[in-house]
Amino acid sequence: MFGYVVLNKPEIKFKDFDLYRSFYCGLCRELKEKYGISGQISLTYDMTFVVILLSALYEPPTKKGTTRCIIHPVQKQPVRKNAATEYGADMNVLLTYYKCRDDWDDEKKISALGYSKILQEKNKKLSERYPEKAEKIQRLLRELAEMEKAGEKDIDRMSGCFGRIMEEILAWKSDVWETTLRKMGFYLGKFIYLLDAYDDVEEDVKNGNYNPFSGQYKMETFDEQVRQLLIMMMAQTCREFEKLPIIKYTDILRNILYSGVWCRFETIRSRRKESGEKKHD
Repeated sequence: MFGYVVLNKPEIKFKDFDLYRSFYCGLCRELKEKYGISGQISLTYDMTFVVILLSALYEPPTKKGTTRCIIHPVQKQPVRKNAATEYGADMNVLLTYYKCRDDWDDEKKISALGYSKILQEKNKKLSERYPEKAEKIQRLLRELAEMEKAGEKDIDRMSGCFGRIMEEILAWKSDVWETTLRKMGFYLGKFIYLLDAYDDVEEDVKNGNYNPFSGQYKMETFDEQVRQLLIMMMAQTCREFEKLPIIKYTDILRNILYSGVWCRFETIRSRRKESGEKKHD
C-alpha cells in the first residue's frame, strides 16, 4: 500500500474528518496492540479506507474510546475499532512483510530485510490464520517482481497483478458482496499501482530501477495519458462501490473516491511541471 487513497481534507465536514481520524487512530492502535511498534509504523491511509469501507458495508459492532500517542501526547484522540479494524491490521502487516521480502530478494535493500525479520514471527501466525490470502499475496508479489525483472512493457498486465492483490484484501468474507468487492479492489489496486509508477518514474529512471512508464515519461502528452488511465480505473472502482448497500460513512468514502485520490495526482503533476520548467530556465 502506498498512501494514495486519501481524503480531500478541505472538502470534507469537520465532523466527518473527526470520524475518519477516529478510524485512522483505531487502526494505528490496533497495529500497536497486536504487533507492537514494528506493526504500527506500517500504518497507511489506504488501509484506513479499507477499514471504513468494510465497516460501512458490514456494520460490525464498533467500540469507541480515546487514546494518547506520541504525535498527540497532550490531548486524547477519539478512537473507533471493530472486527474490520482487526482484519485491516492483519492485512496491513501481511502485505508489508511480503513486500519487504520481495524488496530484499530483488533489490537487496538492507532496511527491507531487517524489517521483514522483525515481522517474520508475526507473519507466520497470520499465514496460519489466512492461508489462502497469504499464499495468493505472496505469489502475486513474486509474479510482479518477475515481470519487473523481465522489463515487462504491458502496463495493463503489471497494474492488473497488483489489482489482484487488492482483490484479496477487500474480499473480507465469502458472501453475496464478495464479487463486487473483488472487482472494486481490482480496479483500485490498478489505480494505486499506476499512480505510484507515475509518482516514481523520474527517480526510478535515474536509479536504473524498473518503471512501466520509463519509455513514455518524456512525451508531451504523458501526464494526460496517465490521467486518462487513472480516470478509467477510478470510474470502474466507483461503479462497483455504488453497487454496495452502504448508508454509513458515505460522505467520507465518496470524498476519498471522487476527490481525495485526485489530490495526490494533482500534487504529483504540479511537481513534475515545476521540475520541467526549472530544467528549461
